[in-house]
Amino acid sequence: MEFDYNADFKHPTVKASDWFLTILIANIPVVGFIMLIVWAVDKTGNPNKANWAKAKLIWYAIGFGLMILLLLMIGFGTVSGVFDEIDWSDFQ
Repeated sequence: MEFDYNADFKHPTVKASDWFLTILIANIPVVGFIMLIVWAVDKTGNPNKANWAKAKLIWYAIGFGLMILLLLMIGFGTVSGVFDEIDWSDFQ
């Protein structure tokens, strides 16, 4: 008995040209983010593209969180540095 490896695959493989257009659209600043959300929640599209969009959105969320953390660290460092330069004896 021969095993059919393609029997479990219900969706065709995404071609290189489709990936090229998908990545090109995903890299457009605002439109790309909206399209990633559309592709991630699309139930009728190719699940490979949906999983890729979900993974890219997760990476965007991680990057956004790290950016906020970095900005908070820079902000608190700047504020504490400003207060270190104040001569507090003038306020007594």
